[in-house]
Amino acid sequence: MTDITAMLGEEADRLLNHVCKGIPKDGLHVPGPDFIDRVMVASDRKPGVLRNLQALYNHGRLAGSGYLSLLPVDQGVEHSGGASFAPNPMFFDPENIARLAIEGGCNGVASTLGVLGMVARRYAHKIPFVLKINHNELLTYPSKYDQTLFASVDQAFDMGACAVGATVFFGSEESRRQIQEVSEAFAHAHELGMVTILWAYTRNAAFKTADKDYHVSADLTGQANHLAVTIEADIVKQKMAENNGGYNALKFGKTSPKVYSELTTEHPIDLVRYQVANCYMGRVGMINSGGESGKDDLRQAVRTAVINKRAGGMGLISGRKAFQKPFAEGVRLLNSIQDVYLSQDVTVA
Repeated sequence: MTDITAMLGEEADRLLNHVCKGIPKDGLHVPGPDFIDRVMVASDRKPGVLRNLQALYNHGRLAGSGYLSLLPVDQGVEHSGGASFAPNPMFFDPENIARLAIEGGCNGVASTLGVLGMVARRYAHKIPFVLKINHNELLTYPSKYDQTLFASVDQAFDMGACAVGATVFFGSEESRRQIQEVSEAFAHAHELGMVTILWAYTRNAAFKTADKDYHVSADLTGQANHLAVTIEADIVKQKMAENNGGYNALKFGKTSPKVYSELTTEHPIDLVRYQVANCYMGRVGMINSGGESGKDDLRQAVRTAVINKRAGGMGLISGRKAFQKPFAEGVRLLNSIQDVYLSQDVTVA
């Protein structure tokens, strides 16, 4: 097991002993082995959706914990194949993506129609598939940031996927169309008994100022989460909040002074707790993204997992930090993330 305290170093006490006071844990619906019976069974989700959601929870090293560790590899479209796989060319081959998810102990693997379709008959019964149905792409010049449907819900169902994933760029000029497309797709997925996962990202050039990047502010990402659960995402994927005050700095939208004076502080766990609160106080699980690969990836992955778990989140979806490394190192990183969620010493703050 990973030595979490040692991995966090000087931040250990600050992250492991913090108590959230603005939004106390007593008001949360926290993840756990009984999450479906305790929370989701009261929803309008069909039995097939609940079965597939339980299949996600019951796979990999985190099976039975109520937490999720997912491997997402749609970066070949979102960031180009070269940018994604040149660091480790073996992952141009879809089979190695499935192998990394399995040997890394993940609950599921999320990827494109092409990747999952190429290996579906060999692996769809061995690890839960999450088919990402829409993408941005970086071959249009000049670059345009939009999400386009690359696959259908029916294709996901036919290949044996247990879930579909999609992205909405909230705040973009195209967001209204994306919301409508994804809402309709999610409704169809639920009819077929599949789980729905939304990449609820903010995207607008105005959100990044000279001082801060408010694409990762707690208030704007929190509202993106709230819109995600409104269109019945069963799981929300969100970038981890790093700052706050996007509404006030950009002088748009509506908010309340209490968001900043009472509900949150500058502590990273408090910022992420606000993201969880906007997922109906945890009734819809929030998983944070692992971020791009760089220096000190193992420590950063453990740190992100600790913040997510202590904030009341449901897990981590980490791709580039794992597949852009030698295979064994990728497995170790995924296992270290999972060790945080398996640890009885890391509790909800």
